[in-house]
Amino acid sequence: MLTKERSNKNFLTNDLSPEEIFTPEDFSDEHEMVVDLTYKFVTNEVMPELTKIEEQDFSETVRLMKKAGGLGLISADIPMDDGGLELGKVSATIISEVMAIGRSFSITFGGQTGIGALPIAYFGTEMQKKAYLPGILTGERIAAYALTEPSSGTDAMSIKTTAVLSDNGGFYILNGEKQWITNAAFANIFIVYAKVAGGKLTAFIVEKNYDGVSTGSEEKKMGLKGSSTRSLILENVQVPVENVIGEVGRGHTIAFNILNIGRHKLAATALGIAKRAIELGVKYANERQQFGQRISNFPLIKNKIADMVIHTYVNESAVYRTAGAMQSGFNEMKQTGASFAQTIAQYAVECSINKIMSTEVLDIVVDETLQIHGGNGYMTEYEIETLYRDSRVFRIFEGTNEINRILIADTLSKGYDARPEMNIREEEGPLQREMLTLELLKNLYHAAMEAFQKNSLSHFNEEQETAAFIADLVTGIYAAESSILRTLKAVKTTGEERNRQKLDCTKVYIHQTSQQIALRALNMIDHLGEEDRFVLITGRLIRSSQGDFIKTKRRIADFVINADKYKC
Repeated sequence: MLTKERSNKNFLTNDLSPEEIFTPEDFSDEHEMVVDLTYKFVTNEVMPELTKIEEQDFSETVRLMKKAGGLGLISADIPMDDGGLELGKVSATIISEVMAIGRSFSITFGGQTGIGALPIAYFGTEMQKKAYLPGILTGERIAAYALTEPSSGTDAMSIKTTAVLSDNGGFYILNGEKQWITNAAFANIFIVYAKVAGGKLTAFIVEKNYDGVSTGSEEKKMGLKGSSTRSLILENVQVPVENVIGEVGRGHTIAFNILNIGRHKLAATALGIAKRAIELGVKYANERQQFGQRISNFPLIKNKIADMVIHTYVNESAVYRTAGAMQSGFNEMKQTGASFAQTIAQYAVECSINKIMSTEVLDIVVDETLQIHGGNGYMTEYEIETLYRDSRVFRIFEGTNEINRILIADTLSKGYDARPEMNIREEEGPLQREMLTLELLKNLYHAAMEAFQKNSLSHFNEEQETAAFIADLVTGIYAAESSILRTLKAVKTTGEERNRQKLDCTKVYIHQTSQQIALRALNMIDHLGEEDRFVLITGRLIRSSQGDFIKTKRRIADFVINADKYKC
């Protein structure tokens, strides 16, 4: 059953039941087939060619993209009316997650299936869809997304690329330079953003073979060396007026909504890399002998493995909860006649939450996995060395995590209405204490928002530290609730004993997260001024959880060590 959650503010004001969210345990037979198909493709086709890909043999990359297109992997979440398979957002998320073990290839693939194809699929005219989508979906034509410029990264509205309507009104003349464009070396189609009439941000379809289109040399990157990253140069490029996507001056609507989808796909990719890193770390720990025993027996190694698994389980819960919610929104769109923009915008907060959480969890996981490898992890022949370098840019992709934090706080502050403190529910069950902590976190959010407004601290472009606190608090709430609901749903279906690992991960995550948030909150008090309710809730949070968490984390690690891979 897919979630009924529609508003990005619902999870902060309402209590959901486990049945209202989607979890990985809800995968259908079709979803399992998608897992199998993607896994076989990436392990049998992509991974044997990773050396060539890392050496930038782009002919190999293009060949594999055509193969992926032939298998239907590019068209999973494209509407059937537009030539796609319309398998839904959950299947698209699965593909992004599993494809992640293809490293640099997954970035090429993600650029094609997300920010490359979706502007045309969701916002293009029928003529544009017929002209461009068939080639994109089969992989015969490669798409790239050109928004960033040397002088405008996060601030997309300040781009300098211009589009001037010709005297005869038949085409626009584009001039400008785009920076860090994924797939640029071999793309046939670019989704380019330019300003019309001095300030109207507009999206265009620009073909590689148009006169005046060229690319710079390959950027020399820290990681993801097998993906193409170049600048796109536009010199008096004549683009037919028929290639305007959407309306002139509405490019920001397309850009921001496509970035929302891109953030969620990126979160799924980061999740897949994290799972791969855990597998590498556990296998190495089980094989490496020191002081006469496997290093996986050492408590501090177990502590690292447990932390990696806990964060990944919670992250996975949030990513698939969001995928299910988005699919519900898309299903409703067909019934209500809402636009793609209206539908996607509902999940902007969740997409930013997922992007922040997944990319920061990924950095924790690859760092600890490298540490488990010791000196070997620093050597290029070990896969974790590559993953460590590859992962760092994920916190920068699709809007930096800093700007995503500000977006979350700013979005939630608009139209915020003060509300009374939520009742603390005294329910019986395996996660009773954790549910009480979740209610305290929600109460803290409302107390914080009211205090910020009361003290005129909600101008988040200026109060960026305040925005970051709100965003991290909201991320913690969403992650904690996703984990609780997923775990309770599993327990209801198959019992506590079979879900001991899920219960343990949820308990430790909520304990650690609530303590971290409470400390952050205490450090905000002087900036807020006197706020009794805020202080009271923070004090209750600090005392909200208890237990032998060292013993619990050892149990979590042992479960994964015995499985020799990520398992929850």
